[in-house]
Formats: sequence, C-alpha cells, structure tokens
Amino acid sequence: MRIDTKCVHSGSARDTISRGLNTPIFPSSAYEYLDTESTVYPRYFNTVNQRVLVEKICELEGAEDGVVFSSGMAAISSVLLSFLKAGDHAVLQDEIYGGSHAFVTAFFHRFGIEYSFAATSAEAIEAAIRPETRLLFIETPTNPLLNVLDIRAVTAMARRKGCLTVIDNTFATPILQNPIALGIDIVVHSGTKYLGGHSDLSCGAVATSSELALKIRNTAVNFGGNLNALTCYLLERSLKTLAIRVRQQSANAFKVAQFLEGEGGFGKVNYPGLSGHPGHEMARSQMSGFGAMLSFELDHPDLSVDAFMKGLKLIIPAVSLGGIESTICDPARTSHAKVSAEVRARQGISGNLLRLSVGIEDADDLIEDLAQAAEGKGK
Repeated sequence: MRIDTKCVHSGSARDTISRGLNTPIFPSSAYEYLDTESTVYPRYFNTVNQRVLVEKICELEGAEDGVVFSSGMAAISSVLLSFLKAGDHAVLQDEIYGGSHAFVTAFFHRFGIEYSFAATSAEAIEAAIRPETRLLFIETPTNPLLNVLDIRAVTAMARRKGCLTVIDNTFATPILQNPIALGIDIVVHSGTKYLGGHSDLSCGAVATSSELALKIRNTAVNFGGNLNALTCYLLERSLKTLAIRVRQQSANAFKVAQFLEGEGGFGKVNYPGLSGHPGHEMARSQMSGFGAMLSFELDHPDLSVDAFMKGLKLIIPAVSLGGIESTICDPARTSHAKVSAEVRARQGISGNLLRLSVGIEDADDLIEDLAQAAEGKGK
C-alpha cells in the first residue's frame, strides 16, 4: 500500500459484534488471565487499542515494531534509558527540542551517564564520539530553527563506530521523512503534534526493530508511561487524515515563508523549502516535502514580540504545534524555556525569534493576518 492508503487502512481491528468499521474502544484495566498465552494489561503496552495503533505507525515508518506512550517525553526518556547505563556516553545534537535537552542535563549525571552536545553536522557529531559512546540522538529539521542534518551521513558513520541512532521525527512526520529507510535505528515522535493533529491529545510513539522495541517495552513497563484506550482510539482516528493534513499544512507553510522572506518587518526566515536555506538541497534529498513549521525573527523597531502576537486575529499564540489551526510562540519562553540563556544563545534562539506552526487554513488568510499584525494595529 502507498502511504495515503496506509494512513486509512493499516492497524485496525474490525468490530466483530456490530461489524463497525472503526476499532472498538477497549477501556478495561483488568483482563482475564487463565488459559491465555500472555497477560494483557495497559501498562504492559499490549492491549488491542495499543497494538493496532503501533501497527499503523510502524506501517507508516517502515518499522517492524514499536511502542505508544502517554507523551513524547515519555517516549524519548524511555528510549534513552533503555540503552544507556552508568559509564556509557551519548552524543546528542545541540539543536533538539528544549524538553529533551533539559531531560539530559537534569538526569543523565544522576545515572552516571556522560553526554556531549554537538552542532548540526555529521562531522561535529563524529568528532564528539568517544570509545564509550553508545548512542547518537538527532533531530531534523530542528526545533525551532529548522536546520537540516544529513541523516545518511550520520547513520553511515554510526555503523562504523558501532553506535545506536535515534531520531526525533516529530517535525517531518512519516509523511515527509522516513528515517529507518535512511539507516536510523529508532524513530521517536511527540504524537501530541502532527500525529494527533487536532491539539487535543497528549501522546508519543516509537518505531524500530522488533528486537529494540522489546527492550524499550521492558524499560517502559517500569516507568508506566502507557497510553489509555480512548486516546489510542482518537490517535488512530487522527492518523487516518495525517497525509492530507501534513501536505496541506506544508503547502501553506511554503507560501507563508515566501511572503515573510520578501516582507519588511521580518528578519531571517528559517524554512528549508526556501532556496536560500542552507539545508534546502539536503532536505530535498531526504524529505518528500519541507514541512509545516517555520520560524522567523521579528525585525520591527516599534513592535515588540508580544504586541505582534497580540495583534494577530487568526493565528493563535499558544504552546505546542502541529494542529490544524495555526499557532505561534516565542521559543525562548515556551519550547526552550527549560534550557539556559547561554544554551539558547549558542543555538541562535533570540528573544525576537518566533516559531510558526502553519495549519490548514487558507494560506492567503494567514498571510493577511501576519501583514496586519506587522502594521502594529494590536499594539
């Protein structure tokens, strides 16, 4: 099946009682265990609603198996602590989601795990590898500057060095980027974003090989970050429209980025779909589209970031991203608030940087909204 068909038809369990087309919701937390091959329990990640959801996500990512979680950070922390122990070393891309960055700096030393942050290039990541390095964690396009990393170069180097590779594929989604086909071992998602897509779910997902998924589940059972049946059902429903949502959002983002690039009052625009973006050609090589996320510097002498956002009429200043409605935020106070000002400066996240998650509205309406807000009418 092609990916649009997989979104609709993969990973479902038919209703054998009423013959409904949708997977029934099985909300039980207690299951019979006599005369069964295995014990079913939500925290064991093996209920029907969990399993069919994993099947759909794995079909989209080209993976053998996976795990669904109650949040993206539950997925990321479970993966990292499944394969790193005291005395190990990990190399992480410096430009990763602020919550991931904060988790590493707050907890790795408690477990005796060493780590290094590296710039967004395969060469920088390789230079940070030590003999005790076990895992490489990357993200591309990056949050919030939309820089692009050469996935093939990283995975080829990781194989030579004997390192496991993990990628946060949240921004690209499996519709636009399939890292496993490019050599990545483990793909993680904050399903709260595009996979859910309607700003009403908190969830995470991992897609990988059967062997690695088993190790992750064995760790995750002890952390308890399982996803409840109703959220599984809603996420399965949302995934059916993932392809059409992401493509529309990406097309809109391209038009908005072109407008911002040529409009006064806006500084540097970060979007890999723009021909002048330093990662444009690499994005074309490893992605089938450029995504629905962009960021830009507000460069207006008489307009503050807050005044600009308050002047917007359609685009909503809000935390999180990936919904069908367009949202905007300043990463210094939201996604990267938990990292230090020094780290933000190193990464290039200024107080004037705004991250725009483009929705499915008419792109011209979004452009008009940005234009009128830049005039300072809401100041």
